[in-house]
Amino acid sequence: MIESHGLCCHFYADDSQIYGYCRPHATPDLTVSLSACIDDVWTWMRANRLQLNPAKTEVLWSATSRRLHQLPQLPLRVCSDQVMPTTAVRDLGVYIDADLSMKTHVTKTVSACFAVLRQLRSIRRSVSRSVFQSLVVSLVLSRLDYGNATLAGIPSYQLKRLQSVLNSAARLIFSSSRFDHISPLLRRLHWLKAPQRIEYKLAVLAYKCLHGTAPSYLADELLQSADSETRTRLRSASTSSLSVRRTRLSTVGDRAFPVAATRTWNDLPRHVTSAPSLPVFCSRLKTHLFRRSFP
Repeated sequence: MIESHGLCCHFYADDSQIYGYCRPHATPDLTVSLSACIDDVWTWMRANRLQLNPAKTEVLWSATSRRLHQLPQLPLRVCSDQVMPTTAVRDLGVYIDADLSMKTHVTKTVSACFAVLRQLRSIRRSVSRSVFQSLVVSLVLSRLDYGNATLAGIPSYQLKRLQSVLNSAARLIFSSSRFDHISPLLRRLHWLKAPQRIEYKLAVLAYKCLHGTAPSYLADELLQSADSETRTRLRSASTSSLSVRRTRLSTVGDRAFPVAATRTWNDLPRHVTSAPSLPVFCSRLKTHLFRRSFP
């Protein structure tokens, strides 16, 4: 039903997403298609004793920062209601901005992590260091790492904000001063820095895609060099490297999963990519990235 309108969809347990793409001058046509598609979905839901909640429906127009002024500001008709476009939406716990800058996600993540650190500070002297470290890992680092594959290619100033969480958590564990060098503390904890944690997540997803344990919508986006007809006679065809897609914009296209994951995978040494199982791969990968973080 949705595809008949020329749109795409994602379905979750209690959420549905309908999306499409067009040139800036064709946004009025896309708006009409979206409203017509939602009407059909609403009719189908009523026939199956389901309810569409317009109050929880959000509309997001995405474009590069230079084209944001070309996006429509008029409301979208959702059944009998009018829904105004928003500047950021939450998708499975990940905040997506209209300009795909991920500023909102970084801000929310850093704020939530520091809030937990302030709460943990009150019990620091009541538990042992090993128990306190486990609490920091489970309550802080898990938030920091959630969905961080979407942060590939973000500016360095945003990476510094994420790194500040790691630095504060390490100082809290060892009760050190803010003026102490942080690298020895992170090395003792065997924690990767923020950029390497993003690379770690991308590499693990790439490994799962190549070994058939990742969702098809991710695995189908990666292409091995050996499978390309134009590379059958090249040396790269005998390796496990992936073909890097061409992109028009480095600020957006290079951050897409097929490009970011491919480049991360191709930068890994062969003894890491040739790991026989996922646990072995994760162990070798972390060792490789740890050596890069702390040479």
